[in-house]
Amino acid sequence: MTKLQFQRHRRLRANATMRSMVKETYLHKEDLIYPIFVIEGENIKNEVHSMPGVFQFSLDKLEAEVDEVVALGIPAVILFGLPAEKDAVGTGAFHDHGIVQEATRLIKTRHPELLVIADTCLCEFTDHGHCGLIEGDQILNDPSLDVLARTAISQAKAGADIIAPSNMMDGFVTAIRAGLDEAGFEHIPIMSYAVKYASSYYGPFRDAADGAPQFGDRKSYQMDPSNRLEAFREAESDIEEGADFLIVKPALSYLDIIRDMKNNYPLPLVAYNVSGEYAMIKAAAINGWIEEKKVVLETLLGMKRAGSDLIITYHAKDAARWLEEK
Repeated sequence: MTKLQFQRHRRLRANATMRSMVKETYLHKEDLIYPIFVIEGENIKNEVHSMPGVFQFSLDKLEAEVDEVVALGIPAVILFGLPAEKDAVGTGAFHDHGIVQEATRLIKTRHPELLVIADTCLCEFTDHGHCGLIEGDQILNDPSLDVLARTAISQAKAGADIIAPSNMMDGFVTAIRAGLDEAGFEHIPIMSYAVKYASSYYGPFRDAADGAPQFGDRKSYQMDPSNRLEAFREAESDIEEGADFLIVKPALSYLDIIRDMKNNYPLPLVAYNVSGEYAMIKAAAINGWIEEKKVVLETLLGMKRAGSDLIITYHAKDAARWLEEK
């Protein structure tokens, strides 16, 4: 046995203090962005059936939720809106008194230090549920850009700190950047859903945002989960067009893509820990199959280790509490 030659890796794992000293990756509550669903109406706090612990809030119920987010030290929220009425062009998305615009004003009045990120898409506001304008069964790219730019401008006017377009129309970043600049919002950054796959993990979100397509699917504009190199083309286009952040969505099955983006592009990188990923952990935890706290923190840490700088996650409030306990 004295002739064996091997490395003593365990020396750096001997105790908690040693492990803490050589830790490579850290998860902080400042890394977290919390999604909030706002709905028109009064006295509404509806739990999303497929996402335990996630709710739709009317404006009069939103204040308490935002107060809690701020108290937990979470630095940013991203807003998704559910309008009372929908139409073919998604008027509620760009109306000056749309639900996202009103929620933004409320939050910025109550907590001006909290960053408000506005999701910029049409699917929640169109009666057909697609992310762009349609003609027959076709999703129109170029005509949709004008509506998306108009939506971004209205969100910025309402006080949004960051515009986050998620529609995956070609040219959406350049159209929105031009619109914001012309309207005097040169200082507002764009957090682009640059790499967004046509994923099966989005199912619970469609319950939460009431945004399922009424015909077909979104595979003609969201990316094929089989493709890796396409992510480089999408990211490069958005960077050239003026994106300030890049989002990879989903996160858990696309950690390789997150690492690719981190290795190749200097922009802040955001992982979107999507609804299906959240729902699976919650379901397993409710059934007693896993320890929720440990699995959530390990999952989020994995996204950081893969290269993400920020994480959009429905676990944000719980994670912030658990991180504070450490």
